[in-house]
Amino acid sequence: MRQVLYSRSIMTEYLGKYADFQTVSKKDSGILLGADNSVGDIYDIHVLLEDGEQRAWLENRFGQRIGFLDEPTSRTMRTLQAEGLTTHAVLSFVAFTDHPDEGHYWGQVALICFKSTGPDAPAFEAFLANVAKRMGEGTRIKVDLGSEGVAKLVESKGTWLPSQTVPLPENEKGTAYLKRRRKLTERAIDKGRAGNKGCYIISWAFLLVAVALIMFGLHSCGAF
Repeated sequence: MRQVLYSRSIMTEYLGKYADFQTVSKKDSGILLGADNSVGDIYDIHVLLEDGEQRAWLENRFGQRIGFLDEPTSRTMRTLQAEGLTTHAVLSFVAFTDHPDEGHYWGQVALICFKSTGPDAPAFEAFLANVAKRMGEGTRIKVDLGSEGVAKLVESKGTWLPSQTVPLPENEKGTAYLKRRRKLTERAIDKGRAGNKGCYIISWAFLLVAVALIMFGLHSCGAF
């Protein structure tokens, strides 16, 4: 995988890039199909030293680990955290690839890292929220801003978004995108969690049917 290098001046203030994540196993990654992990959700990043290598885990708002970044990206996240940047990831898509062997779930996130202190912190927080909203709508906003983009972000107090978008990776044979935008049922569940119990009950009924259809399709394709 090609590594993207960033100037130190930009990295000490902001870093944005798209990155793949992997899951531990098919059994442990089933949680990605549910409403606890929706496109546009924001994740914390926890970097741990495992078997002599840095591994950056993505943790959702419920404290569940859903996957991890590759080792070079994990090292970058650890460096940025040591320099005082807060590191977040926004879920962009969830996919299943039927090879090698029995196949595996994986996905991609937009990494958004910035200084969480200082006068510009609210602008970065607002930008993160706006990217997450657009991601949930299925729009992959460009997050690799460069120094000029960072200046626009700060000047607009986080309301500015790049007009450029990033295409999905080329769909290789045997790969199916399972989630690319926030689904209606997931939006309803969000409202239910916020206090609308009627939406919550109805949305769960739809979600169970949707998951059953996905599992049936994967089974028919020989994924299980």
